[in-house]
Amino acid sequence: MASDQSNNQSVERAISVLRAFLTGRPELRVSDVAKATGLGTSTASRLLATLETLEFVERDPISGLYRLGTAPITLGGVALNQNPVHREARQVAQELASSLGLGANVAIRQGDSLFYLLNFEGRLAPRSFVLTGQRKPLYATGIGKCLLLGLNGEERRALLPEETMQPFTAHTVTTHARLDSELATTLSRGYATEVEELAFGRACVAAPIRDGSGTVVAAISISGPLSAIDLATREAELARTVIETADSISIGLGYVGPVNAFAVNAS
Repeated sequence: MASDQSNNQSVERAISVLRAFLTGRPELRVSDVAKATGLGTSTASRLLATLETLEFVERDPISGLYRLGTAPITLGGVALNQNPVHREARQVAQELASSLGLGANVAIRQGDSLFYLLNFEGRLAPRSFVLTGQRKPLYATGIGKCLLLGLNGEERRALLPEETMQPFTAHTVTTHARLDSELATTLSRGYATEVEELAFGRACVAAPIRDGSGTVVAAISISGPLSAIDLATREAELARTVIETADSISIGLGYVGPVNAFAVNAS
């Protein structure tokens, strides 16, 4: 039993070291890792050395700083290839981004956050970083609102206590009363919108993806800068496109229920 506990602790410590690299800094000193994990410097150094031999981290020979290695990329690629939503969505999302010149993103819900399975950027919506693997708040994104359609009001309140719904901009939804209203609209028309709720200067249109049981298992969004996405004149067009794309992915996952009716007042 003592041996099992020791092994578990070693695994937990190694994982905590890897998680230290999720804070946004690409390269860390041993002391940085020790501080982030609460481990002693010698313990952090020893774990980093072991992880380096396994290619989970790599050490710059000049600066001595550590960064993530190639092993996490391999594991991430395998995990993505095994995910049925990723398999069904990858090609159509890539084609969507290319044809519109905007961003195309697919995410699932993990606890109280959304988790991006994939993203592609079109020529009008370039990014200097990859969204895949990142987590964002459900209540502040169009794609998150679609994922929340799988929960009833009581479940949403338990998952997202109102005091945790912090504003990112002046437009962020921070009350369940407003969230309930937006989700009712989303459900009735088949898509959600988000305009500068998570970040200034950006907007998106999103639609839910369902599996064979009809359960919302993911969502897809079309996103980009306000000037490129131009919801004032393009909402009907983009909504129709994202709904059709979501339905295509849903059918690939075995969904045979009614296709979302497109009802947008183009006037």
